[in-house]
Amino acid sequence: MSYQAYLTNIRTKTGKSPAEFRALAEKRGFTDGGLLTAGVKAGAIVKWLKKDFHLGHGHAMAIYALLKGLKNEDSP
Repeated sequence: MSYQAYLTNIRTKTGKSPAEFRALAEKRGFTDGGLLTAGVKAGAIVKWLKKDFHLGHGHAMAIYALLKGLKNEDSP
C-alpha cells in the first residue's frame, strides 16, 4: 500500500486530514513547533491513535512518520 493510500484510508476512517493530526499532536504535547518533542517515542503516538481513532498499527505508524518528518502529504 502506498503512503498516499494510507492517508486516504485514515481520512476516510477518522475524517481527519494530516494537518488536523499535526494540530492534535501539538495540542497533546507530542510535537512542538511542528517537530517531534524530545523523548516522544513511536509507541506513545501509536497508543494514542489506536485508542482515540481506532487506527491499526500500520495506519498509526503512517501518522507517526508524518509527525516525525519522515513522510509528508506528497510522499508516494
